Amino acid sequence: MTTASDCPDTIRRALVAHTTLTLAYTDAEGPQACAVLYATADGPVPALALVTAESTRHGRAFARAAETGPGARVAFTAQRDGQEWTGLTGVQGRGVVRRLAGADRAAGWRTYLERFPFVAADERLGAALERTALWEVRPDWLRLIDNGRGFGHKEEWHAPEGCEGRR
Repeated sequence: MTTASDCPDTIRRALVAHTTLTLAYTDAEGPQACAVLYATADGPVPALALVTAESTRHGRAFARAAETGPGARVAFTAQRDGQEWTGLTGVQGRGVVRRLAGADRAAGWRTYLERFPFVAADERLGAALERTALWEVRPDWLRLIDNGRGFGHKEEWHAPEGCEGRR
């Protein structure tokens, strides 16, 4: 298990290798999961940018949590579909999600567009998503699963104490 402030390159590469998170959260209706596209911003603690409207169930849950504290606690996985078990690779994580605003939103939007250039290439899609809420998942725990390095191979990282959910 790694607890140094910088997230290991193996985990960073695994996050960059994928584009879809299965994001789990809980709200007044109970537990729920959803799939969202994400882009990874680099830094000592990886940041995952995602777009979702506050009119969605998860968007409403995130907005409510932001009103009462630092943000919603979430869990997530990122992996490619259809992998053979011998080469299965993916990331599990937990962290805090918050809505981005101002300069943070501008930086997150640039990261998102770099990862998904088709958004900017389609004028209607780009305009629609740019008006939609941009959120950041700031992981405080990540686990890489990489069966290609041996069945059940795991590598973990924890954010340094006091950094959970912060930039």
